Amino acid sequence: MNHYETVFILNPVLSENQMKETVQKFTKLLKESKAKIIAEEHWGLKKMAYSIQNKKTGFYYLIEFTSDKKDINDKLELAYKRDERLMRWLTVKLDKHAILYAESRRKRLNTNKEQA
Repeated sequence: MNHYETVFILNPVLSENQMKETVQKFTKLLKESKAKIIAEEHWGLKKMAYSIQNKKTGFYYLIEFTSDKKDINDKLELAYKRDERLMRWLTVKLDKHAILYAESRRKRLNTNKEQA
């Protein structure tokens, strides 16, 4: 079972509904491909280090998932390229150290949410 993280940046001019619709599109693609979604994080509107498509900000979103299929990255990459609402994306395969770090990060975020 391979463990992956994908982060993508959505265009900042999108409405809340358009943003949610886009995220649902990619989570649905992963579920249809028999991937198990472990975590999703909406990081919100962030300022970027440099302009992309003349935009200085973007909505960041992270999806952590596992999959047995070797072609899952190809399917995801093709879907990203076809969607004009995305400005940038990156999908990485996590090693054992990154998996442990991701688990600790999720626990830390959950405890912060419970305290708030």
